Amino acid sequence: MSDVIAEVQGRVGFVTLNRARALNALSLSMIRDLTAALLAWRDDPQVLAVAVRGMGKEGPFGAFCAGGDIRFFHQAALSGNPELEDFFTEEYALNHLVHTYPKPYIAFMDGIVMGGGMGISQGGSLRIVTERTKMAMPETHIGLFPDVGGGYFLSRCPGRLGEYLALTGHALTGREAVAAGLADGFIESARLPVLWEKLAATPFEAGAVIEHWLATNFMVDNDRPSIRLAEINAFFASDTVVKIVQALEADPGDWATTTAAVLRKRSPLMLHVVLEQLRRARTMGLADDLRMERDLVRRCFNTVHLGRSGRDSETVEGIRALAVDKDQAPQWNPPRIEDVTAEMVAPFFVSPWPPHAHPLRTLG
Repeated sequence: MSDVIAEVQGRVGFVTLNRARALNALSLSMIRDLTAALLAWRDDPQVLAVAVRGMGKEGPFGAFCAGGDIRFFHQAALSGNPELEDFFTEEYALNHLVHTYPKPYIAFMDGIVMGGGMGISQGGSLRIVTERTKMAMPETHIGLFPDVGGGYFLSRCPGRLGEYLALTGHALTGREAVAAGLADGFIESARLPVLWEKLAATPFEAGAVIEHWLATNFMVDNDRPSIRLAEINAFFASDTVVKIVQALEADPGDWATTTAAVLRKRSPLMLHVVLEQLRRARTMGLADDLRMERDLVRRCFNTVHLGRSGRDSETVEGIRALAVDKDQAPQWNPPRIEDVTAEMVAPFFVSPWPPHAHPLRTLG
């Protein structure tokens, strides 16, 4: 069975990510299959809308997508596999396609929605979450940055919430995701299979009707969760990572202490890169943000600008510690947030390609 099941039923194109053992982590072939389906349906008058879900270990739903296949990233980086370059170019082009899709794109974000899973859902016109949703951009945990358009959509969260989510990798519940502007509505997970079947069986006449009908199923939430926005704004508006962390460590409160401890575990270099990414992305359009992120990810795996080989990059080391050796003890370089210099960060934002040769030059 394919890792991406794409089929048209009624007036809707249905996609099921079917790699449950890996929490539907995206491979290059999955990115290609999803892109091919979206391009075919974009010009098919029979298809009024697209719906995307993940397969869980117990059946449909329960897990959306845990991100990109980081084990592949690690193996490809060590072996020099050119498909690593293809992966990010094609993934970011897919993210742009989702954001600019001319028909309703409905993401059923049940269960784990992280990294690359955010990339294929945040651009959707209807983003549905449940009580099982666990949403995050946890890339700093592996010495990477929130890519797949993360700079674009996180920087547009209320206040400085985007900086907080990007730097810490903190996971949101479904209701918190709605409050953060990263989801459009909440539906209890038990109702999703019936809604999916009705989408296939109902003779809809327009895409807008499909969206409206699904939105009528959203639960009205009078008790919106309190994201600690006042505290987040107070700390994460600072202009450097050092100032953010030192202010958190000077505060006696439990939340500040815990948050500072989380940041101290992340790659110091990549925290500085991520803060700069978010600040730049706030004034960028989507296509320019994705081009910047394509530059950044190339610099993450090709670290000649730091006088290192790719196998010595923060990202390869972070994945090794988390997913390969699983010792949870990454050896970051430099080891302390205070040791990172502007000269280490600046080259990440210099494109390795001239504009006419950039792999994402055609994004509008």
